[in-house]
Amino acid sequence: MSVLDDILAGAAEDLQQRMEQTSLDDLKQQASRQHPALDPMPAFRADGVSVIAEVKRSSPSKGPLATIKDPAALAADYAAGGAAAISVLTEQRRFGGTLDDLRAVRGTVDIPVLRKDFITTSYQLWEARAAGADMALLIVAALEQTVLESLIERATSIGLTPLVEVHDEEEVDRAVDAGATLIGVNARNLKTLEIDMRTFERLSPRLPDTVVKVAESGVRGPHDVIEYAKWGAHVVLVGETLVRDDDPRASVADLVAAGAHPALQHRW
Repeated sequence: MSVLDDILAGAAEDLQQRMEQTSLDDLKQQASRQHPALDPMPAFRADGVSVIAEVKRSSPSKGPLATIKDPAALAADYAAGGAAAISVLTEQRRFGGTLDDLRAVRGTVDIPVLRKDFITTSYQLWEARAAGADMALLIVAALEQTVLESLIERATSIGLTPLVEVHDEEEVDRAVDAGATLIGVNARNLKTLEIDMRTFERLSPRLPDTVVKVAESGVRGPHDVIEYAKWGAHVVLVGETLVRDDDPRASVADLVAAGAHPALQHRW
């Protein structure tokens, strides 16, 4: 069993428990009481490279990363540093996150919030919207093509912007065929958990010019933002580097400043 398979199995068990506690109708009612979802695409399509800053306590590859007693305060620091959006891990077993983290962040920041989890059902999309998410992660490797297409359509219909994650050429083609307009290339190999930034360089040319390209994993500092930008990234998603930093606000600001370099303007 691969790491992804193991995570998906655990996520499915946890999902079943939540479905027994909260009906889909209840989720839809909760979602209807949320403010309209924020659209991240204008910021992502602006000049330069945008930053999605992540609230992430642990990971399968590194184990515990940070305690993060107050995810809302961390998100506020990210926003103050100039992040265009906040990513919140809500998977509990391997990443130590919860939907409560997402709710707390949503109640604090006024920029788009991404639910980052292992979403395989429309129920989870409704969970995301009910908790105040504006975006939802869909991992191509975890989904059959018909399911991927259905979830992209459902996410869009309820106001969520789907961030569709890919890892290789076949997944790029599947994401494009499914109609994804925001595609994240994860530099982390799902089998070995190792990071190779060149994955983005290899896959970026395969993505249509109309797609917003997100570089996920591998950003350790401003130089990596510029490197990803050279390969065509419009957005970078950064987690581990920020949660381990003593001054996340300043670190985000440094990444944002790198993404605003004059050489990176007018790339659309």
